[in-house]
Amino acid sequence: MFQKSLFKIRWRSWIQPWEGMDWWLFAGTVGLMVLGGIMIYSVEHKQAITDWSRHWITGGVGIFLALLIARTRYEVLLQWRWLVYGITVLGLLAVMFFGTEGLGAQRWIPIGPFYLQPSEFAKLGVIITIASLLHEQPASTLPAMLRVLGVVAVPWLLIFLEPNLGTSLVFGSITLGMLYWGNANPGWLILMLSPAFSAIILGSAPNVLKNIQPALEPFGIGIWLIWVFVMGVIAFRSLPWKRWGTLTAIVANLISGGLFRFLWENVLRDYQKDRLTAFMHPEADPLGSGYHLIQSRIAIGAGELWGRGLYKGTQTQLNFIPEQHTDFIFTAIGEELGFIGCIAVLATFLLICYRLLIIAQNAKDDFGSLIAVGIFSMWVFQTFVNIGMTINLSPVTGIPLPFLSYGNAALLMNFLAVGVVSSVANHRQRTRF
Repeated sequence: MFQKSLFKIRWRSWIQPWEGMDWWLFAGTVGLMVLGGIMIYSVEHKQAITDWSRHWITGGVGIFLALLIARTRYEVLLQWRWLVYGITVLGLLAVMFFGTEGLGAQRWIPIGPFYLQPSEFAKLGVIITIASLLHEQPASTLPAMLRVLGVVAVPWLLIFLEPNLGTSLVFGSITLGMLYWGNANPGWLILMLSPAFSAIILGSAPNVLKNIQPALEPFGIGIWLIWVFVMGVIAFRSLPWKRWGTLTAIVANLISGGLFRFLWENVLRDYQKDRLTAFMHPEADPLGSGYHLIQSRIAIGAGELWGRGLYKGTQTQLNFIPEQHTDFIFTAIGEELGFIGCIAVLATFLLICYRLLIIAQNAKDDFGSLIAVGIFSMWVFQTFVNIGMTINLSPVTGIPLPFLSYGNAALLMNFLAVGVVSSVANHRQRTRF
């Protein structure tokens, strides 16, 4: 009896630093990491490649760091927020001068046998920075919101110039989610995005309608004009200076078509253009830009309900899908684990996102709540875009699937994020009776 009581005391003293952790969140992320290693092995085991073991080793290091961070107080980051921001910017600048190029982009810094990707860690750095800014001053006023946008603009521009379109889109998702949670007016957020949507509508709608039905091509201009009118109404109803604000919103949307054409012709690389347009008509270039998407759909469809079984998927085992262990890992899950496996993965992501919102709601201060929402926005956007591109619902952007895709920097950053948000949960105010 004495030995049993002593064991309980020792066990409680050992587990006490993590007593308030959200173990559902932790178990969900670790489970996805383990599944990712299994699927990477399935993709590569016939090629004698050991990415699967590196995935698990990096995951093990990430779990250790997550548990270590979870027991420390996240409020310390408030004191170091500008140091975190400075390191983030310096890392992105270092890529421009010392980085190595691959697939048309300069994203990695070689450090011995390893390759560091600062853009991945910049996501967490920006989340911490935005959370600290909105903790000091909510985005309920335009100056406060513009302050956040100005701070984020520097790392976002450096990432866009790599060029790394996928990560720059993730930055936009993080910023929007945190501004909304930080009490920004939804009308302001819509107006902020409106020039981009206006450019896409004006630049793509006529071409899409022309391919579908030439007689409908003029309707593309009509759709764009309706959009511009709606943005003018939103500006008039939400901005403090109604006349000038409305005029600015309308002019910005009117000139965005020309801006889109300029970016398309002078900034975007050829491979980025192919990725953005191939998902609409992959059959137009089945051996080129549409190859990924066609083979991806075949693989997921071949899995049917229960899948073909581990190491038995023809598309996966015969290497029909390029970069399957990174951007297209979901196709291996769909083919070998079937619809049930895909639903299980989506349910796990849903559980993780639900727990993040619970942590955000129960955090003891705005700083912790905003950190949880920033991580939520990052993972939701990446999951939606990655799975969407494998089933031909979104362009191929090179965004990895959190915890499942191979990528040491991305996996390590995601577990650092788990550690920070676990610290928010672990150090929340709890009612004691």
